Amino acid sequence: MLVFRPVAGRCTRRYERQAWQHGFTRVAGVDEVGRGALFGPVVAGAVILDPGKRIPGLNDSKQLRAARRRELEGKIRERALAWAVAEVLPERIDAWNIYQASRQAMQQALAKLAPAADYVLSDALRLELNVPCRTIIHGDAVSVSVAAASILAKVYRDALLEALDQQFPGYGLARHKGYATREHLERLQELGPTPWHRRSFAPVREVLAVWHAAEQSPLPF
Repeated sequence: MLVFRPVAGRCTRRYERQAWQHGFTRVAGVDEVGRGALFGPVVAGAVILDPGKRIPGLNDSKQLRAARRRELEGKIRERALAWAVAEVLPERIDAWNIYQASRQAMQQALAKLAPAADYVLSDALRLELNVPCRTIIHGDAVSVSVAAASILAKVYRDALLEALDQQFPGYGLARHKGYATREHLERLQELGPTPWHRRSFAPVREVLAVWHAAEQSPLPF
């Protein structure tokens, strides 16, 4: 397992090109989103880009506006050799811990690829795979394949949170996407956790303790 810490720079095909030059033909990028959220799944994307079909504008999903992410997501689906998304739900995050849940989501996304990858570029996390894997710190900012994976995962998770906002009104999920904003923390204290909140995360765990102490259980969901 190679772990690489790149210097700051543009998002390019440098790492993909290096793998292609060594004879690998199906180079996948993999990344996850939602790792730090209090609500919802952690979601991973995996993408094998077609060397002959460039997608201009690929970058770390966090650096792109929502409309641009959706535009690029459509192009990735159309032009990639293979792509996949996988999610690990809150109950598994609570059972495993977020690090292991993130790894599992990334490995599940890679397992869904058809054709399968013969080389993997992973954003930050070490993975257990049967093909060579290069781990790149901040890979979504320097590798187009990892950036594409981050965009797929981000668009998927944002759409899910917008749908769950209709199911659990009042929390502001469509705005903060489950992260620990001031609004989210205030609504969490007022309304209590939902089944989609991660009970092992400190802010949710603390609210649960207060609700139980005040004999306000059962929770409203």
